[in-house]
Amino acid sequence: MSDLLRVGILASTNGSILPSIFSAALPGVEYCVFVTNKKACGAREKAKRFGVPDYYINPEGMSREEWDAEVVKILQEYNVDLVLLVGFMRILSPVFIQSFSGRILNVHPSLLPKFAGGMNADVHRAVLEAGETETGSTIHFVTEEVDGGPIFLQEKVDIVPDETVSSLKEKVQDVERVLFPEAIQKFQQERSHTENDEMVNRD
Repeated sequence: MSDLLRVGILASTNGSILPSIFSAALPGVEYCVFVTNKKACGAREKAKRFGVPDYYINPEGMSREEWDAEVVKILQEYNVDLVLLVGFMRILSPVFIQSFSGRILNVHPSLLPKFAGGMNADVHRAVLEAGETETGSTIHFVTEEVDGGPIFLQEKVDIVPDETVSSLKEKVQDVERVLFPEAIQKFQQERSHTENDEMVNRD
């Protein structure tokens, strides 16, 4: 297996944290393909700017499983080792998850397991309405249980008395800009250790 970590990205939204991921310049990491279900999403434009091959697959008229199977085919053609979900607004089917088991990371804008199941601003609104004094971001593995996969990395942020949904979202995204590259690097290191252990055991 190559030392190069080949990363594929799925996104549906503006992709505010994508430039930080692409610009992290992690050694031994290649962002080799981007796939979206939204033709005009900002994340797609950011991928284009960084020279990442991009694909739009129109989900209209396709079942969830059919769409996922098309995406899996593309990711496999690029020999993707790790899949990142960055503002990806679809729930993956078992077809997809089983194809990349243990190799899909999602970012969630709360300290899971709190506020699981929500998306984007709705999560921050729920955090504020609950009177929380802290929140944060979670990078977790994707399983068939929505937002229920093993937590990989978390980072906290404090909530101040005059916090708004907008200001909290900005705080959490600032954390995510650092956290996601850290998660990629950690995955790469753990993968390398696992491969080295397997080689030792074979010897």
